[in-house]
Amino acid sequence: MVYQELTFYICLFWIAYLYASVGHGGASGYLAIMGLFAVSAVTMRPSALLLNCLVSLIAFIQYYRAGHFQWKFFIPFAITSVPAAFWGGTIQLDEFIYKKILAILLVVSIIQLLKSNKQVALADLKPAPFYYCMIIGTIIGFISGLIGIGGGIILSPLLLFLHWATIKQTSATAALFIFVNSVAGIFGIGIHALQFHPHIFLCILLVAVGGFIGAYAGAFKHNEIVLKRILAFVLCIAVFKLLMS
Repeated sequence: MVYQELTFYICLFWIAYLYASVGHGGASGYLAIMGLFAVSAVTMRPSALLLNCLVSLIAFIQYYRAGHFQWKFFIPFAITSVPAAFWGGTIQLDEFIYKKILAILLVVSIIQLLKSNKQVALADLKPAPFYYCMIIGTIIGFISGLIGIGGGIILSPLLLFLHWATIKQTSATAALFIFVNSVAGIFGIGIHALQFHPHIFLCILLVAVGGFIGAYAGAFKHNEIVLKRILAFVLCIAVFKLLMS
């Protein structure tokens, strides 16, 4: 039991480190680990969102200080994603359905971890249509609140694929996007009942340290290939367990 708990907390630390390095909060990773260690589904969503808030805020501050954030690019996504995330948070899914949807989203996360991100040159960037951003924000925001993620694993690849932002700009935008959606999702869940992991304060401490180190490291060029593959392997196990439960 002690060994399992220690492994659980170590995983939280490394997930926070890795996700924060690319401007994410790590909710999909936290949910995967919680599912892997049989944490109650009632506490999974609010706990993951709370940890997400902290790590994404830390990541945002680092990327903002580095000058990669633009309010005019962020706002079109946020004005619709926040109310949508709140709405999604108010919906209580059956545990069986919840785990299956979560498994599908974790597959998206695994693909993100394993693929290589190619830098988008500033000259290749295209303007992001305001109304398209609002529609995208609504869809991602709703999914975020419903499942208990911030939406970064969906938004980031979309921004890069459409050539709307560079990797650093994407990380900065995703970080604050994740934060506001996570806060809205928590408030939505709170309408019914808000139950956190029994050792949530220890979880907060670990992800805060991991998130700070990861976000700081994200400003420098460092090799994350091994860590990404290890995390992808862990997520694969979690997906299998969620689908079989």
